[in-house]
Parts: sequence; structure tokens; C-alpha cells
Amino acid sequence: MSESEPTEAAPAFQREAPASGRVEAVSPLVRRLVCPNAGPFTQSGTCTYVVGHGRVAVIDPGPDHPEHRAALLAALDGETIAAILVTHTHRDHSPGARPLQAATGAPIVGCGPHRPARAVRGLEQGRLDAAGDADHRPDRELAEGESATGPGWTLTALATPGHTMNHLAFAFAEEDALFSGDHVMAWSTSIVAPPDGAMGPYMASLEKLRGRSETVYWPGHGGPVRDPQRFVRGLLGHRRAREAGILERVSAGERTIPGLVAALYSGLDPMLRPAAALSVFAHLEDLVERGRIATDGPPALDSEYRPA
Repeated sequence: MSESEPTEAAPAFQREAPASGRVEAVSPLVRRLVCPNAGPFTQSGTCTYVVGHGRVAVIDPGPDHPEHRAALLAALDGETIAAILVTHTHRDHSPGARPLQAATGAPIVGCGPHRPARAVRGLEQGRLDAAGDADHRPDRELAEGESATGPGWTLTALATPGHTMNHLAFAFAEEDALFSGDHVMAWSTSIVAPPDGAMGPYMASLEKLRGRSETVYWPGHGGPVRDPQRFVRGLLGHRRAREAGILERVSAGERTIPGLVAALYSGLDPMLRPAAALSVFAHLEDLVERGRIATDGPPALDSEYRPA
């Protein structure tokens, strides 16, 4: 089955990698500038979006990257940044907001401070600190349904926890679009890694999007998500298939996360094994919480798992 033919268990990933360092108009009211921070988890880099003309919003300024910030400010010479919006507080999305605010005086709005999905256990604090931008403090935190507005644009917050617990998407009514951050991306599934994120809320957030009407998503990395309702159905099917695979392998006697990763991710790039382990861990946490799988004590990366 080809990736261009999505089913409930196979989203049709599009590997388009927009070039970094160049501001381009991707719709009448949206411009995109990709930060040159390419990597296995960022594709060609973090997508920073400019919404509107004259008095504009900037969404996800990215990391504290002077070259990226200089290119953005040069492209907006003669215009005013009215608001800096942030979808979530991973280090490839939010740290650039503070130096951009220092350069422009624009308020930072959107997601709240970084927080874990649950109580942090043992060595997890180091992983949480490495991934999250603990210094993020918005001037205005947007709750579900609240908006930032400017001439010709309205960006309304939609709570989409899971990838991080403070993750927001922004609905853009004027173009029937959604800025989906790292919750939904066309090029890859989103990492859901405890204690930053949690699988239960992530799946609920995907279900939440299924009933919405936007015709295009502008994600935090990669190209646009076209036919997003169909794509989201594929993502849900993909995750449910992964869950079914985990249940099957545990029922067959596999007890550890490394064993599950080896069984479920054939041919995986060794660089991505830690991320795969965290994804399996997120599924296992959710399955333990739902009473489908059992373990002794709180679920951990080195726990042994068994059928409930």
C-alpha cells in the first residue's frame, strides 16, 4: 500500500521540505520563513509564519537563532509586529520569542509556561529540562477560544495537548486554515514523549480536530497539510495500529521497551531509537492507565510489562 493512498491506519505523509532562509508567501495572508535548524526531528527547520500585512502576527519565532531573526526583521522592514504567538515551549519553537520581543516591543501571547504531563520521576527531570523552554512566560496566555487580532486577521486558540501539555493550535478564520504547530505535520508523526507529553491527551486532541472545517494546516515543520480531516483520520489509525501492535507483542511475551522497539520498528535509523522508545513508553503509560497492560509500580522506561 503506497503512502499516497491513506487509510485509517496509514496517513499519506508528504516529505516536502521547504527551503530555509527565504521568506515566501504561501497564501494571500501568510508568509513563511524556515529557520536553518534542520535535523531528524525538525525536518528542514522550524517554520515561522507571518500573518497579515502592515500590522502582523508572527507565529513560532523558533530557537534563539540570530540569523533567522535577522532575516525575519529584514523581511518585515516597514511593517509592525503586533503580536508574537507561540504554539508550545519546545526549544525549537519558543526561545526566539524573547529576543524578538526585545527587538520590536511586541507582546508574547499564546501557550503558557512549560509543564510536564504528570509528576516527574527519577532521571526524567533532565530530559524535561533538555526538551522544554523553562524560561517562557507569555505576556498573555490564551485560553481555549480566546483570540489575538489585527487588521484583517484573527487567530483563535485551540487547546491541543499531547505533544506538550501546553500545546495550542491557532485557527485562522480569514483563510479557513489552522496553524497546527507540532500536533499535526504532513511530513511525519509527532513525537509524544513522557514526561513532556502524554498519549491519551494527544489522541483526544486529534479527535477534537476531526470535527473542524479548516481546509489546510500550516505546521511547525515541513509543508502544509492538505485534506486535513482525512490526514487526521490517518494519524488516528496509525496510532491505533501501533497500540494494537504493542498489545499483540506484550501478549506474545515481550516485556521490555527495547524489545518492543526492535519488534515494531523494523529498519529504524539508530538515531531515532530513543524517540521510538519514548513513543512506545507513551503508549504503554496510556494502556496501563486504561487497564489494558500491567506493570509493577509506576510505568517507567525500564519497567517490565505484561497483559492486564
